[in-house]
Amino acid sequence: MRGTGPRKPPGTGARLWGRVHSTLLRQKLDPQTLQTKDWQRTVITMNGIEVKLSMKFTSREFSLKRMPSRKQSGVFGVKISVVTKRERSKVPLIVKQCVEEIERRGMEEVGIYRVSGVATDIQALKAAFDANNKDVSVMMSEMDVNAIAGTLKLYFRELPEPLFTDDLYPNFAGGIALSDSVAKESCMLHLLLSLPEPNLVTFLFLLDHLKRIADNESVNKMSFHNLATVFGPTLLRPSEKDSKIPANATQPITMNDNWSLEVMSQVQVLLYFLQLQSIPTPDSKRQSILFSTEV
Repeated sequence: MRGTGPRKPPGTGARLWGRVHSTLLRQKLDPQTLQTKDWQRTVITMNGIEVKLSMKFTSREFSLKRMPSRKQSGVFGVKISVVTKRERSKVPLIVKQCVEEIERRGMEEVGIYRVSGVATDIQALKAAFDANNKDVSVMMSEMDVNAIAGTLKLYFRELPEPLFTDDLYPNFAGGIALSDSVAKESCMLHLLLSLPEPNLVTFLFLLDHLKRIADNESVNKMSFHNLATVFGPTLLRPSEKDSKIPANATQPITMNDNWSLEVMSQVQVLLYFLQLQSIPTPDSKRQSILFSTEV
């Protein structure tokens, strides 16, 4: 999107965005539009400002599909176990660096993790992390904090396998649907502690961070539910296109769209862990987890 023309008068930005939003809503998703791979272009003018819009439909299945990276030397699209082993770390450095920068200056940012960052900034950070650019910390310090939040979300979204793993995903979906609270807690904690160590330690590191974000809800407006809505599908969405909710799983809301049921389940799983006061861990894992989160 590009604007040209004289300096806009007060209030023009909001009115212009309203026009843009209305234009997007009016676009007819006819069969021909949905099937074409071409960009649809339109121009909106207001008070001497010209906004050029380019739009292209991407199916949900394609846009959400996890794609392994062909470049195993990077971090995006590479298994988390491979990255942590290469870096000799418990938590991927990209996760640590993004979290540290967000906690340094983004804890009171309204809509942090929900507001989109500038796409070009996110792609620049992605390229820098993949290339192991030593100046990535300087780059982050000069970028809007929402771009850093977007980069962290993109990292988890592009993992070739979700943080909660493909194998355990159906079990998490079944566990969160249990009606007995005691049985649910036992099941969910057992499943969580069954994750591979890099996945478990990274999740606990991220979970603590998200709880600290929610501590500032009165300012940043990001509640546990808002954070679970943003991160649930990112952390749990399986890599297989035809993943299904277990047949015996029951949902509080009946919906015909199986994809929507899956998203609801993914949100509920993360929300459950966010709402837990603490996560008890066996002695055999406690030291490793404590060490990793202090590094």
